[in-house]
Amino acid sequence: MNPHDSTAARNIADHEDPSISIISSYIRQLDPSGQRFATVLRRTIDQLLDGENTGRFDWNSLHKTEKTHAGTLVEINLQRQFRFADGKDMDFLIESIEVDCKFSQKIYGWMIPPEALDEICLVVWADDHQGLWSAGLMRADREKLTTSDTVTKKGNRDGKFRLTKENHSLVHWLWDREPLPENLLLHIDPAVRQAIFSAGSSSRRQPGQAKVNQLFRSVQKRPISRAVVRTVAQQKDYMRRVRYNGGARKYLRDEGILIFGHYPIHQAAAKQLNIPVPQEGEFVSARVVEAQDLHADRPRTFMDGRYWVVARPEDKVETAPLLPETKKTTSSE
Repeated sequence: MNPHDSTAARNIADHEDPSISIISSYIRQLDPSGQRFATVLRRTIDQLLDGENTGRFDWNSLHKTEKTHAGTLVEINLQRQFRFADGKDMDFLIESIEVDCKFSQKIYGWMIPPEALDEICLVVWADDHQGLWSAGLMRADREKLTTSDTVTKKGNRDGKFRLTKENHSLVHWLWDREPLPENLLLHIDPAVRQAIFSAGSSSRRQPGQAKVNQLFRSVQKRPISRAVVRTVAQQKDYMRRVRYNGGARKYLRDEGILIFGHYPIHQAAAKQLNIPVPQEGEFVSARVVEAQDLHADRPRTFMDGRYWVVARPEDKVETAPLLPETKKTTSSE
């Protein structure tokens, strides 16, 4: 949370507009940390990118129509996540108050339609390149809005409004410039990304498997989401490319690499090794070696009858242990 965010939350709770105070308190009660909100935005962007079918990972690769559709998807996915009731005239009905939902990838770039004037707007911003998002509330005060500068060849006939620079303070932030769950493929080193997508290009057999192997080989000790695996594998049964039964866990074991999932027993081992603990829908890979006397200063975990530590570059490669079995029998891991 930003240093000033808690202060903003207190101010908004005491806001002079009682509707804003009521809606703020309700949303904050549903999502105190903003984690659910951030997850919706991450999944919505991934939904638009549709990596499984397109291999895309960059917002800038979206078509204009897809970017335009982003606002609708944000609205739909927020409503599903928080179970907001349908509004009569606006998008949502929150605590019996009509609320219009507006999304923009440009901060303060929301377009307010005439029917939303003087209504409460839930305004949302996210930028995948910056890795940040914000959400706030504002009353669309006509006196503090100006008509859009956007003019098409046919003229601007939609009559929409936007905030003037002088009135940005009209927005009362619920969360301001919070970290957006990472788009790993967008932010890793370009050379590493190129190596991942180039893997298996010379082979007609299982090129997706080669790419997934390279993903977990080259991006270690860092959370990797299912969306990333799906984009790299580009196939329906992408999870098959991770499992021991013919997947990356099998192929990378001889290189000493483990792939931890979000099972509690995997999470416990990752925590003991002092590497990022995979959360729901995440994986974390790491090369390990059997613990020896020279590794006395390193965190360790017990697996497959022996103690193991995270390998350093100078450690020789040895076959990794089998990860502890889980009680789940689903195909989620």
